[in-house]
Amino acid sequence: MASMMRDFDWASTDLGPPGSWPQSLKTVVRIVLTSRYAMWMAWGPNLRFFCNDAYLPTVGIKRDWVLGSRSDKVWEEIWPDIGPRIERVLSTGEATWDEGLLLFLERLGFPEETYHTFSYSPLADDDGRISGMLCVVTEVTERVVGERRLATLSELAGRLASARAESEVLDAIKEGMDAADKDVPFSLLYLYDDQAALRLARGSGIESGHPASPAVILPGGSWPHDIPDSGSLMVNDLSAAVEAPLPRGFWDKSPTQAVILPIVVKGQEKPVGCLICGLNPYRKYDEGYFSFIELLAGQISVSLAGARAFE
Repeated sequence: MASMMRDFDWASTDLGPPGSWPQSLKTVVRIVLTSRYAMWMAWGPNLRFFCNDAYLPTVGIKRDWVLGSRSDKVWEEIWPDIGPRIERVLSTGEATWDEGLLLFLERLGFPEETYHTFSYSPLADDDGRISGMLCVVTEVTERVVGERRLATLSELAGRLASARAESEVLDAIKEGMDAADKDVPFSLLYLYDDQAALRLARGSGIESGHPASPAVILPGGSWPHDIPDSGSLMVNDLSAAVEAPLPRGFWDKSPTQAVILPIVVKGQEKPVGCLICGLNPYRKYDEGYFSFIELLAGQISVSLAGARAFE
């Protein structure tokens, strides 16, 4: 960022060339650039944007053009959330504090669920007038999402622990998955019947009879009829697979992707069914997300095996 600042044409902005900057601005820019803690700042009537290298992952795909841009353009997607906070700092001179604030950043090309703990502090010019603000921030997205997923797994395990018969296990699965509506807006558990047909055993977050929750999965229907013996199968365009509005779960937007995992019982060569999970539209389906879904399917598999052995 220091190199980019040296090469940037500041004379084309309302801040003018760096030689004309007030000493207070030069000082705070130096502090930001030399810090290993993620920081960004805004200065001047148009709140020109500065940040350091540690903050670049938060900027994401915008990194090539944010320097010197208006802050309300840089953070256009979250300005309704942060704009009033910045205005308060500039007008009152009082710092703000937010812990684990949910912000939908478009740093990867889509609105992403992220969480941040940060403070906005006022910055004064050489005459003591407030001319900008400084943000010191820690992103806590992975911690918040990780704790949420761990709580879901723990709750599901707790419900399954007291279930014995298969019907009790299926009810516990539905109740546990109903509570996972942030990471799994809807889910469907299909099990093979005596005629080797995949029949809906339980659904969560979705009404019975919905086009996405047929009683039986048939060839050419909403969901693939042939499920893998291991691994997972992605459905990347749910709007093409299901011609009806899909449940949103906790969010204000329906899932665009779903993943299908086989339910495998130890001692049987073929899966006994499959778990279909609609995915959070505001999270990337990465390795951590897959591991979480895989653990859910694993808990379901073990509990079903136990129930069948018990019966």
